[in-house]
Amino acid sequence: MKDKTLLIMAAGMGSRFGGLKQIEPVGPNGEFIIDYSIYDAKLVGFTKVVFIIKEENYEIFKETIGKRIEKYIKTEYVFQDNSNVPDEFKKEIEQRQKPLGTAHAIMCAKDLVKEPFAVINADDFYGRDAYQKASNYLENIEKDHYAMIGYHIENTLSPNGSAKRGLCELKDGKLENIKESSVERINGKIIATIEATNEQIEVAENTLASMNLLLFTPDIFQVLETRFTDFLEKNKGNLSKAEYQIPSVLNYCIKSKEKQIDMIETNATWYGVTYKEDKESIVQAISKLINKKKYPYKLWKEK
Repeated sequence: MKDKTLLIMAAGMGSRFGGLKQIEPVGPNGEFIIDYSIYDAKLVGFTKVVFIIKEENYEIFKETIGKRIEKYIKTEYVFQDNSNVPDEFKKEIEQRQKPLGTAHAIMCAKDLVKEPFAVINADDFYGRDAYQKASNYLENIEKDHYAMIGYHIENTLSPNGSAKRGLCELKDGKLENIKESSVERINGKIIATIEATNEQIEVAENTLASMNLLLFTPDIFQVLETRFTDFLEKNKGNLSKAEYQIPSVLNYCIKSKEKQIDMIETNATWYGVTYKEDKESIVQAISKLINKKKYPYKLWKEK
């Protein structure tokens, strides 16, 4: 079995949630969503975890989730900062309050990830089926192929408001385009507002959506660095707000035919804490999974 890394993006600010939602307890013994993600990933064959965090959050991550899991799986940390930004752009970027985006976050892990890897959001509960399919794919990942785990949009919605989702367009089972959208259920219908055009459309419940569970080989870092230079040049004058996001890089790979993005469908239900009111639903969902013996009551036993 190959070594596989779980790369966890945890540098987001959690502005809509109102705090550092990555370390909001949801389990019966104070476990975070990240705990369940790592437990599932380790169970299906992942051998290392790398956290992408802001430097100021290092101690709190190390003393909470890090201390719990490092006995069970190799654990490393990398900071999402501006050290990989060329000097000519640093002054403008230093005016930012938020991190530079998901593509930049992944790029920051270049020196720590040398094996096939999966990328996830720290505050998303993906379900074991998704990790099993991710592990199986990475075990035999082909050259010039990446992949995405696709969720049925009905399984990803928050009852407490709109959520950002990447609507996936497929051709012959391969990803052809991602449309970043704001999605919510209105009067029983799923309505998406496409960010690029502000167009509102109704989407079917089984439409596949990206939840940033992505599968790569380490050559993605070269792609990210090349596209980052283009991003900086294109957004000069707007770098205090512009975001370097992974969907735009994937769309580039598809259109340029540089890489093929395979779509792997899961029936798993996504849970997350986009809003504070979402917390209770994930607490209840995890409680039910514990009652069904999918997880032990105490996730990490002392070694």
